[in-house]
Amino acid sequence: MKLNPAIATVTARIIERSRASRSRYLAKIDAARGDGAHRRHLSCSNLAHGFAACGSADKAAIRGGGVPNLGIVTAYNDMLSAHQPYERFPPLIREAARQVGATAQVAGGVAAMCDGVTQGRGGMELSLFSRDVIALSAVVALSHDMFDAALYLGICDKIVPGLLIAALTFGHLPAVFVPAGPMPSGISNEEKSRIRQLYAEGKTTRAELLDVEAKAYHAPGTCTFYGTANSNQMLMEIMGLHLPGASFVNPNTPLRDALTAEAVRHAAAITTLGRDYRPVGRIIDERAIVNGVIGLHATGGSTNHLLHMVAIARAAGIDLRWEDFEALSGVVPLLARVYPNGSADVNQVHAAGGMGFLIAQLLDAGLLHADVNTIYGSGLDAYCIDAHLGADSGVERVRAPAQSRDVSVLRPVSDPFRTDGGLRLLTGNLGRATIKVSSVPEDRMVVEAPAIVFDEQQQVQAAFARGELDRDFIAVVRFQGPRANGMPELHKLTPVLSVLQNRGRRVALVTDGRMSGASGRVPAAIHVTPEAIAGGAIAQIHDGDIIRVDAIAGTLSIKVDDAILQAREPAVANLESHHVGLGRELFARFRDVVGSADTGASVFGDFS
Repeated sequence: MKLNPAIATVTARIIERSRASRSRYLAKIDAARGDGAHRRHLSCSNLAHGFAACGSADKAAIRGGGVPNLGIVTAYNDMLSAHQPYERFPPLIREAARQVGATAQVAGGVAAMCDGVTQGRGGMELSLFSRDVIALSAVVALSHDMFDAALYLGICDKIVPGLLIAALTFGHLPAVFVPAGPMPSGISNEEKSRIRQLYAEGKTTRAELLDVEAKAYHAPGTCTFYGTANSNQMLMEIMGLHLPGASFVNPNTPLRDALTAEAVRHAAAITTLGRDYRPVGRIIDERAIVNGVIGLHATGGSTNHLLHMVAIARAAGIDLRWEDFEALSGVVPLLARVYPNGSADVNQVHAAGGMGFLIAQLLDAGLLHADVNTIYGSGLDAYCIDAHLGADSGVERVRAPAQSRDVSVLRPVSDPFRTDGGLRLLTGNLGRATIKVSSVPEDRMVVEAPAIVFDEQQQVQAAFARGELDRDFIAVVRFQGPRANGMPELHKLTPVLSVLQNRGRRVALVTDGRMSGASGRVPAAIHVTPEAIAGGAIAQIHDGDIIRVDAIAGTLSIKVDDAILQAREPAVANLESHHVGLGRELFARFRDVVGSADTGASVFGDFS
């Protein structure tokens, strides 16, 4: 199928504006490749340090220098369900490497924090910055120059983007991302949401709420709703950095282990020591970035990737912009309904046909670049499969089903849930923002109401508890941007605003903070830029000002005369309490230099 003209146009636009920076990037990684394995250039003392702790066979192999040595960069910890399964991976990886005449070493570990644990707490203000810390940690791990390829063990929100930024910085090395999979399904997402709203209204107890949450988050593996963590897994597969069919297989199963072993074999096969060299800096090009954005739209993926994908693209010398997201959203249909944009979880989507069905549908409709490079080979058609455990305990692949096994959660292009991806770019006299409307009711696509201004999400909760919010209004929650306090997610607002909307109130949110994708049915203009602390007009809103959030026209405006608005003194927030405690004082430099949301909210600036 011929590529959709709008997708071709967006891709060409990205290629043209990135021409100089991408050329510099490719020259850099070509120079870094050098003349093969770098270990042989290490001094004897350097090299001896590098293999000193290995067993005798691995030591001899590394010492000889003629076989691939794979670096493992791991986000393992045993507090977080998504990363606990990685405890088993290094021994499995080392053994799989030996079976193909290669070696593997844990190069280093990176931080792995959970937004689910830190929601509404001070630690959440380190969450977005942790992405860049992870990138820094991973490049330190690889800086020993001992490796011919890298295996990245990471799942969750900031971890995969951070690892990929690091991988692209070492873009001359092949990079294989190795998932651990989602936990088995627990209590339904609808029931979890219902109890959360009851608790917000004071109609159930903390003990009852905790019991429901423990039934939802109950086992090793990724949380099963479709937030940033599972959006990451979709991205790594559709961008060709996972093996086909690898993303959503449950942890600690024979198939999961078989996929992990196969990932090791592929990593060993695509180094400079073999005949199929596939450096990650060549795999992640403009077409792969566009495919990733398309995957986000087709699945209703996390809005956090409006930040992460921009930062990832920049690490590869590619200039991706919010306008590109919006343009692609207009032609990509929504094919999946996954919580919070539906009631299903990722296990149900996987069972309905999963990534293989999704990629096949998009390719057949001309909605993906088919002619891309992947770790598995050339062309994305190889990813239109279902992965199963074969008779020899290896991975067996069959063509993905031609029809969805459950059209309530996964649909064909011919019968989508929406004809577009449900993402809008909002502009107006309040700046720029984004809004995800995949689940917003049609009668709430435009909300015009008086503003109630808050500087903390806890202030919204307190006002709700006092009974002050049972009316039409737009909650303006400011001083939540990257420079102010690290741009935390504001998920604590979701139950409150959902309750009010269910009561028939016309409510919306305007914030320079983040909401991931979990705002669901409540219209939320997020990532407002410029942020309040950087002189954004959001700091000049007063209580009672009429705000209009119009997802149809793509506007975000305040109904105040421009001269009056400009004459107002911007509000000033006392953020001192947000800058100390839980390690936040160590991130002062990050807050000083971080870029705006629309440039990826990165501390690294322009890599080119």
